[in-house]
Amino acid sequence: MTHAQHARTGSTVAAAVATVGRVVHTTSPVTDATADPRVLTLRSNRWELDVLPATGASLAAGRIRTADGTWRDLLRPTPRTRLGDPEKCASFPMVPWSNRIRGGRLPFAGGTWQLQRNGADGTAIHGAVRYAEWTVVERTASAVELELDTSDLVGVNFPWRFVSRLRYALEGDALVVTTSIRNADTTPFPAGFGHHPYLQRTLAPVGSGHGLGGTPAALLGDGPVLDVPAHRGYGLVDAMAAGPAGDVPRRADFRSPHALGHAFIDDVLTDLEPGRPIRITYDDPAVTVDVEVDPVYSHLVLYSPRRRGYFAVEPVTNVNGGFALHEAGVPGTGVFVLAPGEERTGSFTLRVTG
Repeated sequence: MTHAQHARTGSTVAAAVATVGRVVHTTSPVTDATADPRVLTLRSNRWELDVLPATGASLAAGRIRTADGTWRDLLRPTPRTRLGDPEKCASFPMVPWSNRIRGGRLPFAGGTWQLQRNGADGTAIHGAVRYAEWTVVERTASAVELELDTSDLVGVNFPWRFVSRLRYALEGDALVVTTSIRNADTTPFPAGFGHHPYLQRTLAPVGSGHGLGGTPAALLGDGPVLDVPAHRGYGLVDAMAAGPAGDVPRRADFRSPHALGHAFIDDVLTDLEPGRPIRITYDDPAVTVDVEVDPVYSHLVLYSPRRRGYFAVEPVTNVNGGFALHEAGVPGTGVFVLAPGEERTGSFTLRVTG
């Protein structure tokens, strides 16, 4: 994200074991009493994922069961009162572009289109689908596929019609997220996509009360260790790239693994090592999260705000402000052009060990 501001359904019986100062869930924390009709919950032995079809196919929560049998929040849980606000959710998709368009002006093929400037900084931000209701086209206990056809909508903040599909699937120890976009119009257009997962700085048990603000432990500790094999980064002006990729900013350089720390980070990285995951290592409990990305996700946004209990590791196709750079002939922006009927698809995976 590059951010000026940003900040369960089921009939499973929950059992809880009381510990000092908190309740630890050793079976699914989702009960009929906590069910919300807006939430579609996927389950596996390792994961529970709360999906919000009517809130831009965002995620309300992502819980994992650790080796001690405790369910813990890996993704920042969304307060029930904020389930309609994608930017307060655990994650949300960004289609048909990631991050910002300066001044909302979209240049392409010699023309310029003025988009709604829906960011507080006067940009068009995070795509055009966050507040749309997506249609569930297929669902199992551990997977769901959703679709959005903008031909059926009025007032979409993008000049061309497109169809996007999004699949969340729990596969063993992994969450696999697959996104596609297809040109449903009669002329080519530039595009991109990405996802905005907020991860917790500490893996507290579900129900500990942490969320948008974070627990004191999350604020005081140095956070997990990050290993990010990205070898180039961008100079940003107003959170958008000013030119082609160059050196990785020191604050965002995790090529030598080290703790997240407390510095403010809001950077775009690229030149990821093929076949090597982004690794996030927690020490209490000992859990490793590997973020594996398809090649279409050629960029990664790292965001770590000060004094918050969460951070973001965002797989994205395009750099912030990529449309303007692409039109100017700058290479490596991650922007792709879709001909009528053409489709682009990509997956990323969160794989948990421990």
